[in-house]
Amino acid sequence: MKFLRFLLVTGVVSASAAAADAILVDEIIAKVNGEIITRSELERTRRQMEGELKQRGVNGAQLKQALQERERDLLRDRIDQMLLVQRAKQMDINVDAEVSKYLAEVQLQTKIAQPEKFHEFIRQQLGMPYEDYRAEIRNSMMTQRVIRQEVGDRIRIPRSDLEKYYNEHKDEFVRKERIFLREILVSTEGKDAAGVAAAEKKAKDLVARARKGERFGELARDNSDAESAAQMGELPGWEKGQLDKELEAIVWDKERGYVTDPIRRPNGFLILRVEEHHKAGLAPFEEVENEIMEKLYMPLFQPRVREFLTRLRTEAFLEIREGYVDTSAAPGKDTSWSDPAELRPETVTKEEVLNQPRRKRLLWLIPIPGTKSTPKPKE
Repeated sequence: MKFLRFLLVTGVVSASAAAADAILVDEIIAKVNGEIITRSELERTRRQMEGELKQRGVNGAQLKQALQERERDLLRDRIDQMLLVQRAKQMDINVDAEVSKYLAEVQLQTKIAQPEKFHEFIRQQLGMPYEDYRAEIRNSMMTQRVIRQEVGDRIRIPRSDLEKYYNEHKDEFVRKERIFLREILVSTEGKDAAGVAAAEKKAKDLVARARKGERFGELARDNSDAESAAQMGELPGWEKGQLDKELEAIVWDKERGYVTDPIRRPNGFLILRVEEHHKAGLAPFEEVENEIMEKLYMPLFQPRVREFLTRLRTEAFLEIREGYVDTSAAPGKDTSWSDPAELRPETVTKEEVLNQPRRKRLLWLIPIPGTKSTPKPKE
């Protein structure tokens, strides 16, 4: 029975031929270098996408339109990821350490110490087992690494181009005076006198560590009770008069890198670090160089990524079931579906085999459906 269900899923046996014995549990809609994409995978992705849109407050006709716009690329995006993960494996990219660090940070933010309870929290929040969540994080990091190495790192923008853009668009860089900060909040809410004293001591220790050179963002991520901890304590820019007067008086005239003493606030002890202080007027080129780099880089980056993915498609064994469309299919690439159930077996006698001339067959020239790589010739 298990074998029959396997044949049904892989398409070797049609549902009608086995309807009396089993039901069709899923349907393969694409094959990518020996790996498969199923209809249930795309449906699960669609549900996750719908949930994310609803969390952002998208509903009704707006939700329906957004889903229609994104659904057309569901198969494309899944093929993209699968090709990139396969490429990462070919490049021997290993992100296990980064995945473990990331998950440890997530667990720290949730303040759930016991692994079993944390795994259950992930399942309840995301609707998937912890191992599936870990696999998704791993695949995401692998694809990002491949794109960075194979595309991002190969884009070079000369400094002269950056200076040219600056000189031709100076009006974009005329600014009001602004200060950029990071924060750490050590909460005192609900604490007695001893708890407040302990919070103050923790805040002073954090200040000392920051002034000795520890990264303020990481200290904020690991110790802050403010919502900004998830962004490593980063706050938006503030113009003169927008900050609380007490805080503005403390930080406004300070240089980049300045870390305040703990500041007593109604909800705890606040620590601020000055990240940037932009003066009023035309920003100097050095101050906006990275901003210009991003302006020029992104229009080049996205097309290069798509070119790279098209090349991966061209080189891949790729089949797509009729009725489904890869919206970024490689031009001229035949991805028509081959149903194993429709292939007619050939028979040959033992005598005929023995009488066939002995010669090397160039098997490596023949793509083998369902394999992860093309066999190499034997010497």
